Amino acid sequence: MASSDEQVADIEKGPASDVDNSRLDSSTEKEQREVHDPAIDIDELIPSENIVIQWTKRVEHFLALEARGIHRVKSNEQSPKTTLSFLQIVVLWFSINTASQNITLASIGQGVYGLGFVDATLTSIFGAIVGSIPVAYTAGWGPWSGNRTMICARFSMGWWPVKICVLLNLVVLIGYSMIDAVVAGQILSAVSPNGSLTVEVGIAITAVVTWLVTTFGIKIFHYYERYAWIPQSIVLLILAGTAGPKFDIYSKSTVTGATLAGNRLTFFSICLSSAVTYAPGAADFLVYCDPKIASRWKVFGATFIGLTLSFVFTFVLGAGLASGLQNDPAWNAAGTGTGALVVAGYDSLGAFGKFCSVIAALGLIANMVPPTYSSGIDFQILGRYPAIVPRYLWNTLAVIIFAVCALAGRNSLSEIFTNFLALMGYWVVLWIAITLEEEFIFRRKMKPTFVWSDWNRQEKLPIGIAAVMAFCVGWVGAVLCMAQYYFTGPIAKPIGDYGGDMGNYVGFAFASLIYPPLRYWELKKFGR
Repeated sequence: MASSDEQVADIEKGPASDVDNSRLDSSTEKEQREVHDPAIDIDELIPSENIVIQWTKRVEHFLALEARGIHRVKSNEQSPKTTLSFLQIVVLWFSINTASQNITLASIGQGVYGLGFVDATLTSIFGAIVGSIPVAYTAGWGPWSGNRTMICARFSMGWWPVKICVLLNLVVLIGYSMIDAVVAGQILSAVSPNGSLTVEVGIAITAVVTWLVTTFGIKIFHYYERYAWIPQSIVLLILAGTAGPKFDIYSKSTVTGATLAGNRLTFFSICLSSAVTYAPGAADFLVYCDPKIASRWKVFGATFIGLTLSFVFTFVLGAGLASGLQNDPAWNAAGTGTGALVVAGYDSLGAFGKFCSVIAALGLIANMVPPTYSSGIDFQILGRYPAIVPRYLWNTLAVIIFAVCALAGRNSLSEIFTNFLALMGYWVVLWIAITLEEEFIFRRKMKPTFVWSDWNRQEKLPIGIAAVMAFCVGWVGAVLCMAQYYFTGPIAKPIGDYGGDMGNYVGFAFASLIYPPLRYWELKKFGR
């Protein structure tokens, strides 16, 4: 909170001896603020005597890489210079999410679930809209607290339980980067003469560029995202123009009755999960923003608009391409749920179409950068010693992991979409339920509601008993109502031939019912 920072600042400044000294101090502080870079100049929590760590930090300083990982950005370090405007935040999220991977995701509505154009479009768009609401909510924590998203989660989950969320989030972050890398590799391979550029090479190219952007940190990240949407939007608009006439907007769903209802519900849940999994990292990109300029409501609105516009744009394209498979042999050969379908959409443009495909593939880097960047921060939350390791080294490890996984799973993208996305959405929904109740039921009665400067003081944070119990009970509800390829819960199974995925909603409800009474008990018993 601002009041906490002011108290800390007063202690650090000390009492003024006289007016002249006060003026001198004021002038000196002004000069320091002008040269101080909050992304680079940080107070070390745990200075390391390890020679390797010291050497890596020298490299970090020499190359002017972002040194701040989990360290909180204090209110006096958040300035108009480091703050994004409403439009810039809209553009940030639009740039991040306007990616070919969303086109391939929307295409599986027809290919996997047998949905017609209208069914696939409406279920995907409304699923994404619902999933974007928690993302907009957590994004506002960045300017408000100065803390990264999973650090904020300590205030609801507790010091130790939050590490479970961090591990799950690392799977999400690295998994999404893997999916993007596979789609980009497929597109680049499809446009090369006779597939001379293999999928593996395409994966390697996007991984290297992602590594470069995330290594330098938030400044290059924001600069890249500020302009990446322009070529990406242009080539996707060209795709809409050249492929649109072949869209069969009157195509009917190939399943009926209860099976149709179940498939609609499952596809809705997958698209909800694709959006909501941004939530555990949404605040990471906005911690340097001044909350007096970028208020929670402004950040909420800008994030929601940016995500919604990008999802509508890409999901309509994906559903349209899938609907036209029967109208074009090349599209049918490419199939749904692959990057090759995007390339097939440009077929009528010849060489220029291949150029557009390459731009679309490289545009996926804008979607790979945020999760890779956040993973470098989340690794540091795992413990005292991981926190010492510089952020850029953890980013490097994340790139290596997703590149290796992408190479191994390059031929199973559709299965990854249908199984991975829905499964990863479950835990995020449970965490959101706990977090909402912590703030709006319990913290609103406290003065101040959150003391954000306590982010690294274990004794000031919740024990986490209530959060863990609610999280586990929520998982039970999710498992009972999940409908996945590998398992269909007993409650979800009766819906049609393949079940209907209700895991997100039942899990949310279970966690929401269990958390309040347990949290009341925890506060009464332990006082925190």
